[in-house]
Amino acid sequence: MHYRVQGRFALHAFVVMPDHVHLLLTPAPEVSFEKALQFIRGGFSFRLHSREEVWERGHFDKRVPDLAAYETTLAYIHQNPVKGGLVASASGYAYSSASRMGEMDAMPDWLSVGRG
Repeated sequence: MHYRVQGRFALHAFVVMPDHVHLLLTPAPEVSFEKALQFIRGGFSFRLHSREEVWERGHFDKRVPDLAAYETTLAYIHQNPVKGGLVASASGYAYSSASRMGEMDAMPDWLSVGRG
């Protein structure tokens, strides 16, 4: 959240699972996607104060080209703990934005163009 507050990226949705994380974010115009991930990974590792490796070397990123893909990705993120058998309802999972969408950043403006 530290780098989000600094304006490095907008965070639209998240879920922290026992062995992985899903984020729906938009980097600030002057920040590359890779740099946004570096902020997240580095900031977490610094605050953890651990000498152990926390992050896998790679990452999987998926570009969201339109509103339908944004909505599908948002639902996928929120349903992840349900599909993983951790909770019966997405809003019941404490480590997710599913029950706090009002606290998340709005979808990017360019997705709402032509939305009536």
